[in-house]
Amino acid sequence: MNLVRNHRIRRAATAGVTLLAAAVLGTAGATASNAETAAPQTQQTQQIASSVLGSDYKITLTALRSPEDEYAASVQLKVYTHDSGTWKESDRVTVGDVDGWFWYPLTGSHAVCDFSTASTEPAPLDVSLMITPSIGCSEPAHYVVKQGRVYAG
Repeated sequence: MNLVRNHRIRRAATAGVTLLAAAVLGTAGATASNAETAAPQTQQTQQIASSVLGSDYKITLTALRSPEDEYAASVQLKVYTHDSGTWKESDRVTVGDVDGWFWYPLTGSHAVCDFSTASTEPAPLDVSLMITPSIGCSEPAHYVVKQGRVYAG
């Protein structure tokens, strides 16, 4: 009888230790998981076009993947001026609506339908981008770059 009782006590103790270990490991895993989700994620970006207008301006179009919707994206048009031997950002605008583009067509091989600029002051700038392959290209957005600033044209 003592042998059966001792066996039951050992089994209960082993089960208790196993549960305690699982609880500790589970808590550690949850803490690491929470720490990973709490860490800020960098936004995925991809430059889709760039143009340098003489030594005055550099203009880029960059796709920014939406943090809320993996299929959505925004497009930033940035203007840089040449100052002291380096390019410094002087202005930026969002082309279209925030998260108003689709990430995959926008970062594909035919994403830019039209990106035209000219080395004049003010510098005209037209942008048309792929909406989807079945829909085609967006209507051109017209801008003017004047003294390093972007204006709707």
